[in-house]
Amino acid sequence: MKRDIYNNLIKWKSSEIRKPLILRGARQTGKTYILKEFGQNEYENVHYFNFEENPELAHFFERDLDPKRILSDLSVYCKQTIKAENDLIIFDEIQVSNKALNSLKYFCESANEYHIASAGSLLGIKLSSPGSFPVGKVNFLNLFPLTFFEFLDAINESRYRKILENITSFDSLQQAFHEDLIRILCKYYFIGGMPEVVKHYANTSNYTEVRQLQKDIIDSYILDFTKHAPVHDIPKLSLIWDSIPSHLAKDNKKFIFSSLKQGARAREYENALIWLNDTGLIYKVTAIENSQFPLKQYAIRTCFKIYYLDIGLLGAMVKIPIEATIQNVRLFNEYKGSFVENYVVQQLTAIMNQNMYYWRSKNAKAEVDFLSEINGQIYPLEAKAGINPKSRSLKSYADKFSPPCLIRTTLLNFKKNGNIRNIPLYAISLLPKLIQ
Repeated sequence: MKRDIYNNLIKWKSSEIRKPLILRGARQTGKTYILKEFGQNEYENVHYFNFEENPELAHFFERDLDPKRILSDLSVYCKQTIKAENDLIIFDEIQVSNKALNSLKYFCESANEYHIASAGSLLGIKLSSPGSFPVGKVNFLNLFPLTFFEFLDAINESRYRKILENITSFDSLQQAFHEDLIRILCKYYFIGGMPEVVKHYANTSNYTEVRQLQKDIIDSYILDFTKHAPVHDIPKLSLIWDSIPSHLAKDNKKFIFSSLKQGARAREYENALIWLNDTGLIYKVTAIENSQFPLKQYAIRTCFKIYYLDIGLLGAMVKIPIEATIQNVRLFNEYKGSFVENYVVQQLTAIMNQNMYYWRSKNAKAEVDFLSEINGQIYPLEAKAGINPKSRSLKSYADKFSPPCLIRTTLLNFKKNGNIRNIPLYAISLLPKLIQ
């Protein structure tokens, strides 16, 4: 399956400042698949080592972290000579062995002629721990579920992706194309971007089996809670995970710890929330009151919203019926527009690879769905489900901060109206390009 990250892997291979690579991403987003495909296509040989499937691999890193000795032992283990530059070494589920993770420092310093790519479903947890590896000795890439543009490639609709990527202005798209893209977007809302699910749909067009695969993925995530999370956090993880749809069903969608159960306090659940965020299972969108660059410095840490990593999994969690895929307006408006917001967060996080924020006024009477930092400027973005969007909040933000322009993403076609720019939901990935 074609993934956009492949081009970044090509750049990594040829980079003059290449270091051992760490590919981060939630479980089942396709990390192993893309690394193996990259290795098979771009190198003479691929040497694959999975620390979770083969725990004995950790022993090769116990004596010392000398790269030449480790490579010699691994060559014997896999019965193949590992060659510099021509071969790709993949360390999968590397978080299982902290010493293997630390060895990347020495590969960088003493054996950087070898190409090493590592991955792991729970790497975010390991890397958030103190002393897990020396900073500055690795390159990072992040892999997310398929974006809508990648989805178009996967279901043989690349023609539409080419049309969209050639757009350089806010001139309306041909109406027939616009309506067809909304129809396809509705499918994406149900199917989502998990690679296994998308591949199965592309091969079978079976929505019932798509939903079953989504449930299986959700079950595997819950199993991860019990296998890998701290014991005292397991019940808290489940409470937070299951509560996300009910939070998104509210008007302001703000995550409130006390709604988890009677007497729940933020300090009791904060570690569990961090665990979910570090594993890539959720997107956290934090509130801002004073819109200044950089947004991170003005975030209100105690005020935020939470979305699932994939819109298809959101649909499975709330049991959206298959019939909704042919009832466009209904699907886009479900859960007070939460599907639209979850979709936008998912697309922009993958495209821009940055934390997301939203603006609320100090009196909490006005709120703009998202703020995006692009080339040192801050742009307000409203995400609306319908075709008659009106937003007093967007006007309030404009009056207060005078942004370069106002952005809406809706079911409407491309349109420029004064200082307002409308980007169709199916094209929100073009936001950075169109703003420039």
